[in-house]
Amino acid sequence: MRHPFPLMLFAAGFGTRMGTLTAHQPKPLVKVAGLPLIDHARRVAAQAGVTHLVANLHYRGDQLAAHLEGSGIAVSWERDAILDTGGGLKAALPLLGTGPVLTLNTDAVWTGANPLTQLMQAWDAGRMDQLFLLLPAAQARSATGRSDFVMDGAGRVEWANGRTGFLYLGAQIIHPRLLTDPEPAFSLHGPWTRAIAAGRAFGILHSGDWCDVGHPEGIAEAEAMLRAAKEWPDV
Repeated sequence: MRHPFPLMLFAAGFGTRMGTLTAHQPKPLVKVAGLPLIDHARRVAAQAGVTHLVANLHYRGDQLAAHLEGSGIAVSWERDAILDTGGGLKAALPLLGTGPVLTLNTDAVWTGANPLTQLMQAWDAGRMDQLFLLLPAAQARSATGRSDFVMDGAGRVEWANGRTGFLYLGAQIIHPRLLTDPEPAFSLHGPWTRAIAAGRAFGILHSGDWCDVGHPEGIAEAEAMLRAAKEWPDV
């Protein structure tokens, strides 16, 4: 594993699935086990030795900016319009550099092996432009049961397209050369599809547990997971 990659924290979403919990605050400030979700992500980064972090801000971004003040985390403002995952990452590249970038969704909680460490250890620049962290779809907590990808014996992935396979957990390494969409706002679906078509998209399995906290019911489930794993954070 080379020197830790820069990390993009996706923190600009509206959090509409959270209902009243995000009426007056952004989703990354919703607390799980007494700790705001974005601080769970920051703990993951710190434990992986990642020190170069950027967070994108939009909905109630002033609250997040105030929360992050003094943390050393750079912010990429999306003031006029939200840019989606691909556009947000592309807009933040001046703060992230030209090489491969880690990204982490801020609406999940993890146990077990560090997700970022696993990705960095598995990255192979000669074969990969894209590396996803995955779990078998049936094993993922607080999720829909859908599968995003299927994976062959070498770890190469393709879209599941209705087949039973693996769920993407919101942690990845992506090379910026995939971000060729011309419009300012776009999802990562296009870049991922290009990597898959080129045979340069791979996946690895998370050695631990994971819980989506994109909706209110996920809070209690994530807290139960942390208790069971004896990984309740010190607040």
